Amino acid sequence: MSGTSSNTHADQRTRLTVLVALAANLVIAAAKAVGGLLAGSPALLSEAAHSVADSLNEVFLLAALRRSRRPADRRHPFGYGKERFFWSLLAAVGIFVMGGCFSFFQGVEALRTGADEKLSGYVAGLVVLGVAFLAEGASLLRALHQVRRQGGTARLRDPALRTVVAEDGTAVLGVTLAAAGMVLHMVTGDVVWEASASLAIGALLVYVAYRLGREARDQLIGEAADPETSDRIRELLATQPEIDSVEAVFTMKMGLDTVLVAGRVDLVPGMDSERVEEVAVRIKRAVAHAIPEAGEIFIDVTDRLARETRESPAATGERGGA
Repeated sequence: MSGTSSNTHADQRTRLTVLVALAANLVIAAAKAVGGLLAGSPALLSEAAHSVADSLNEVFLLAALRRSRRPADRRHPFGYGKERFFWSLLAAVGIFVMGGCFSFFQGVEALRTGADEKLSGYVAGLVVLGVAFLAEGASLLRALHQVRRQGGTARLRDPALRTVVAEDGTAVLGVTLAAAGMVLHMVTGDVVWEASASLAIGALLVYVAYRLGREARDQLIGEAADPETSDRIRELLATQPEIDSVEAVFTMKMGLDTVLVAGRVDLVPGMDSERVEEVAVRIKRAVAHAIPEAGEIFIDVTDRLARETRESPAATGERGGA
């Protein structure tokens, strides 16, 4: 129960972090869009698309937080934990399509047709970017504060929180690139600086989307638990007096804090079927007690001698066997 309560509180903190990021991005997206249209700035319009993409992604992440905690049912007997990974994958796609592609488009269009900006347009654009930098920075600080509460970046397992940190960090860097491009355009009169800023923002967004998408893909297709957890399970099984040898240990993340565990073990000889069943139940309880995140535990009891006989050349018909 304490683990469930802790997970619920962690979800509430993450939800608040996502809501803060969503509110900041909605306001900033509107300001950037208006400023970009008034100033005719491709870099500012690229940043507006970036903020719109981030806003949509926050909606995806809120859906992930809500849907991933649904209890298991007949259709999904292992629960809905992987919903978190699915919606994080959609967020990565959103960053790529809405943010990265539009930024590339704005950069190419600026190089092809040029951009005619007035001093008032530069000033308005830079003011908008300054406000955006403060808002994105505040959202990033909120996300980093939660990361520290969860043990630092090395233990950042929550894909929703990881996506918010990546989005806010990218947004701060993107605003800096856009401001640098506008200032250089204003000083030199050459639009190539602002177009280059748009292209750089697009490249940055595509890279972040690729990294987030790759992590979500690994988790969706069945990522193993961390090596430390797998080693602890193997050591625990090996110390059981009824287990002669641990043949294999398989793990798979079923959600943010749920792991499926499957062990193949060879028991000491001489046990009858009732004793084997009692031992299997006790071992499962021992694993569940030692590894709280082990939601489902399966123990496959094998007979090494029978298996070796079954796999021998004589049994399989290989190398002259019957």
